[in-house]
Amino acid sequence: MKLKITVLFTGILVMIAGLTGCNSPGKAAVGIEDEILVFSDSLDYIAMEETLNQVFGKVIYTPQPENLFNLEWRDITKINHYKTRKNIIIMAPLDSESNGSIYMRGLLDSTVTDMVKSGKEFVFTKFDEWAKNQLVMVLAANTIDDLKEKVGSNQEDLVYYFQKVSDKRLAEKLYSHVYERKEIQAQLLNDYGWMIYVQIDFHLAKNVPEDNFVWLRRAPGSDMERWIFVHWIDNATPEYLNRDSVIALRNRITQKYYRTSDDRNFVEIAQYDEYLKTSEVNFNNRYALMTEGLWRMDDKSMGGPFVNYTFFDEKTNRIYMLDGSLYAPKYYKKKLIQQVDVMLKSFQASYEISDDRKEQLLDELPDKD
Repeated sequence: MKLKITVLFTGILVMIAGLTGCNSPGKAAVGIEDEILVFSDSLDYIAMEETLNQVFGKVIYTPQPENLFNLEWRDITKINHYKTRKNIIIMAPLDSESNGSIYMRGLLDSTVTDMVKSGKEFVFTKFDEWAKNQLVMVLAANTIDDLKEKVGSNQEDLVYYFQKVSDKRLAEKLYSHVYERKEIQAQLLNDYGWMIYVQIDFHLAKNVPEDNFVWLRRAPGSDMERWIFVHWIDNATPEYLNRDSVIALRNRITQKYYRTSDDRNFVEIAQYDEYLKTSEVNFNNRYALMTEGLWRMDDKSMGGPFVNYTFFDEKTNRIYMLDGSLYAPKYYKKKLIQQVDVMLKSFQASYEISDDRKEQLLDELPDKD
């Protein structure tokens, strides 16, 4: 089975004259996590604003409408005042005498300029340029119309860069050896051969070995609940990986285990085509199906967003389903579901964990004497 991994632009490795990569930033980038500052000439931004919002500012439903990222324009001449911000886009065509074009021609060296003029490349990225965990993206083309077409045609790849660095920043905040449930992680590793990071405020709500099912839950009965479950199928094959099977399996699991206290109602996927989306993604170097959408109780009394990764692990011949849900009716949920998503990405099979880490974790198991 071949692994499908998103192919990123070759321009990521090209040197840019103004982005030397020689510095080693010490301070962390600052600013709002989901804010992207766009530096350009004002007329160029006006021409590109609709396209940029379609790509980076697209609306997601949690079920409240929220923007994936919020764009803020700044004049290119003011860039030195904002060099420590987390997310930066520098954007200009090469064919005018605007401040943006002049800046861009000074930024790109001759090799990169030739690549842009020939149409081979239009995007270049640099991580940690002026601050730690910062992403600087350069967007350039011969004309503003060319740039608009290229940006609009490469939406998923462009957004991927900012989502990836945002997840990295969030993971560094969430993953702490001080605030983890090591005893739960050790139990899962010892009993089932896999591990997921468990924050200190989560508890093991259900552990059903005969059904290969584990449910981790945070703040039950509150107005900000988070649920994570892991389910796996032994002696499986990758042929099981298709959208209909994922939806059917998730509904079967939640109907069985996500039920009200009186056992009358259960959780199911809300089948709204505009909200339910399945994508092929790279999950920790594995081909996976990522399903995003809304869940609801079957009586429609409550609901919220969920994210689900289903993949085949070749070394263990297992199908894994990792699922995170959120119930927070009083809050915006985009950042909360991102936290759940980052926790899911901490999943590791036993063979991926170092011997030292295994030893540290297994020491947390209670003595059987």
